[in-house]
Amino acid sequence: MELIPAKLPLLVKWLFPKYIWNIQTEEKVIYLTFDDGPTPEITQWTLDILEQFKAKATFFCTGDNVQKHPEIFQGIVEKEHVIGNHTYSHPHGWKTSTETYLENVKQAQDIINFQLQNATLSKQQSAVNNLFRPPYGQVTKKQGRKLIGLGYNIIMWTVLAIDWSEKTNKEQSLKNVIKNAKQGSIVVFHDSEKASENMQYALPKVLEYFSEKGYQFKSLTPTMFRI
Repeated sequence: MELIPAKLPLLVKWLFPKYIWNIQTEEKVIYLTFDDGPTPEITQWTLDILEQFKAKATFFCTGDNVQKHPEIFQGIVEKEHVIGNHTYSHPHGWKTSTETYLENVKQAQDIINFQLQNATLSKQQSAVNNLFRPPYGQVTKKQGRKLIGLGYNIIMWTVLAIDWSEKTNKEQSLKNVIKNAKQGSIVVFHDSEKASENMQYALPKVLEYFSEKGYQFKSLTPTMFRI
């Protein structure tokens, strides 16, 4: 069994109130997010499935993968999904000095910004929102405070599909989302090789299930957070 809970414990949200764990909304909306890409074939498959359901999402990209696969990154932007920063090399925040961690975030942001120069202005506005998600959900209080001071909104989650784990099968990944997602939930999938089998099974079924219940899928946007 996977030890990481699929549903956010309320105590964690209470301990870290400055981080974003869900969105307060009166609409039937779920906020899908994808970490660790862009990844060859997998990210494009994800974009195609989202388009089938007229769904928008937020992609938390690593700078290393953006640098390796700029054409896939441009595909995310062209489809008018939102881009978030997921560091350059996916470090463990609790094991990394604040200075090194911030430099890793900056390195990713510089690469993302450089790639966005090739996008049209309207696509840039859709893509750039100063959103940051820490790899593994690990960020020290000092790192978090510095990032917020730099203007980042630290986006965590309400529900984890736990699609990356070898201890979680594809049926359980689907159940994790179906059972726990609700209005305003931020849901985490991964457009990575490690997660691909579970994610590619669960995502279409999640989209179908909640669409039939009248939900929409939207990207995270600047108006949801502080200026």
